[in-house]
Amino acid sequence: MLERVFHLHANGTTVGTEVLAGGTTFLALSYILFVQPAVLSTTGMDFGAVMTATCLASAFATLLMALSANYPIALAPAMGHNVYFAFTVCGAVAAGGMGVPWQTALGAVFVSGLLFLGLSRFGFRERLLNAVPDSLKQAIAVGIGLLIAFVGLQWAGIVVARPGVLVGLGHLGSAPVLLSLFGLLLTAGLVARGHRAAILWGITATTMAGLALGLVRYHGILSAPPSLSPTLFELDLRDLLSHQGLLIVFVFFFLALFDTIGTLVGVSRQAGLLKDGRLPRAEKALTADAAGMTVGALLGTSTVTSYVESAAGVAAGGRTGLASVVTAGLFLLALFFAPLAKMVGGGYVTPEGAQLYPVIAPALILVGSFMLRGVADVPWGDPTEAIPAFLTIVLIPLAVSITDGIAFGLISYTVLKLVTGRLSDAPWLIYLFAGLLAVRYLVQ
Repeated sequence: MLERVFHLHANGTTVGTEVLAGGTTFLALSYILFVQPAVLSTTGMDFGAVMTATCLASAFATLLMALSANYPIALAPAMGHNVYFAFTVCGAVAAGGMGVPWQTALGAVFVSGLLFLGLSRFGFRERLLNAVPDSLKQAIAVGIGLLIAFVGLQWAGIVVARPGVLVGLGHLGSAPVLLSLFGLLLTAGLVARGHRAAILWGITATTMAGLALGLVRYHGILSAPPSLSPTLFELDLRDLLSHQGLLIVFVFFFLALFDTIGTLVGVSRQAGLLKDGRLPRAEKALTADAAGMTVGALLGTSTVTSYVESAAGVAAGGRTGLASVVTAGLFLLALFFAPLAKMVGGGYVTPEGAQLYPVIAPALILVGSFMLRGVADVPWGDPTEAIPAFLTIVLIPLAVSITDGIAFGLISYTVLKLVTGRLSDAPWLIYLFAGLLAVRYLVQ
């Protein structure tokens, strides 16, 4: 039956190899089970419900990818999207956020997932992706990486707010900061040595050290899955027709488009699944992504998309959807380890009242660093490409807003192409979106 469903022989693999690959992929991305509840709980969402929603949505989308597209690609809530959800959309206005309730943010994720599904029939996703200049694609990823790393540095206590300046170094000799630095150096060392599950083992070792220092509270290991009721079907669609709501939907859609296509192509190229430069069954893979977004929003988690950590499973020999079936099964098994997730991601309150996450912070810093490699692909010798890319990169972390970074990048790109007479460098879609974004700033 497995041969008939997954075509193991034709793909040059075996059941044992696929099981190993599926387990490897899960270990490589399992840090999201601790990070996701920690990030989204800052908006007021229930920690346990977010963990349950994350496990269920990831298992559903990964299984759909396995059975419909037959690819060894796992799906889970995306880093970057969750930071945009928590700190830009739901963040306090005084801190640079939009102050949107998390229920409305879930509604925006749901609608963007429906758009992802509906527009596939007209090929709009591919046209939009191709319309965005490569320099801005790279810049957006770099900017999001800096934002994730910045959040991680704040959660570690390494960077703190300073009167009269934006930020400065925190008290590096304090116990939670030292714990974060220990975790960062240990995990970075494992990454440098090529360890496939470096982030997971780094989190594990940091948790053990935190327990010994009294910075991490023991909550147990196993329990029944946390209730989903605090987030289940709690999404709110009523405020999405405002210009702010439509913009949030657009950015969620935009980010999902980049992540999905980039991950699918990158992992598939590594696995040798591309045929004449194209990905067979790409539409089925994209549909699994879109379905994961919509189901995840209904359950109570941010954008679910394809995970680049699937490359670890591919490196272990994974070539078919059977590997993804194994990964999906491990997501379901993880439902029973909620106390462990609470212990790792619960955070630590300093005597001054600051909320730090010394165990999770190193993972955010390193994930952010992984996303900076695209800066080398920006054509810095061309000012019409370099200046918009620069504005995108710096504004995303400094304004704590992926939306504003993308907007300034697109607007400056079209203006520079216009004044240099190079209108043909960008398709009409880019001029349309840049114009709409410019109008948004003029009327707000």
